Amino acid sequence: MVTEDQVRTWVESYVQAWTTNGKKDITDLFTPQAEYHEWPYETDWIGRDAIIEGWQSRAPWQKGGWDFDWSILTVNGDTAAIEGTGRYKELGTFANLWTVTFDKSGKCTVFRMWNNEI
Repeated sequence: MVTEDQVRTWVESYVQAWTTNGKKDITDLFTPQAEYHEWPYETDWIGRDAIIEGWQSRAPWQKGGWDFDWSILTVNGDTAAIEGTGRYKELGTFANLWTVTFDKSGKCTVFRMWNNEI
């Protein structure tokens, strides 16, 4: 069972990894067999190596600056629901809904994001 504090720490680390695009920062978030899915885009990265490669390919999205506000909607067992708003100077504003499933060590096993441009 994951706690709200663990979820907060993980999301803060996610935002940090999005900021740095560093392999170690991304690696620390996910299990080796993790899945990362995003809609409406056809993003289905399976395995941590694929997640790192896909994540780093999006570095150009951050040009010009960005910020992200978020909050926890609920935690149920090993899964948390998180809502967020990402604002990118170059891309626009996006409303996000995430579900994140964690293993016992607090790493993500399955990440699902619904991403809608506002």
